[in-house]
Amino acid sequence: MNIEPMIVVSNVERSSQFYQQVLGLESAHGGDEYEMLTYQNRLVLQLHRSDAHEHPAMWQANAVNGNGVILWFRTGMFTAAVETILSSEAVIVAEPHINPNAKQHEIWFRDPDGYLVVVSDHFGNAA
Repeated sequence: MNIEPMIVVSNVERSSQFYQQVLGLESAHGGDEYEMLTYQNRLVLQLHRSDAHEHPAMWQANAVNGNGVILWFRTGMFTAAVETILSSEAVIVAEPHINPNAKQHEIWFRDPDGYLVVVSDHFGNAA
């Protein structure tokens, strides 16, 4: 089983460009209502415009995007990922650091819709 999260965004094209720039994801669909983003030909994130109503159960009126959701990505190229993130428009929440519990490197930031995004290396890499 694989997880392929879909998040509701205010501007699909802007969010797609953000994730492509910051995480190196690639567009596999494109469009202004829906996007599929892949990494090495594997679907990792879907974006859906908040006011596109063909999935009425997908969103709630007056809900705040990103509330209670953390998008967590692991990479074997943490240093390069951090350089890209820091040079982007991402709003940094926690600078690169070592999580002492997981013994891994992490950086925390927000996407254009306020979703919290974490990029880390693998559990135990910072031991």
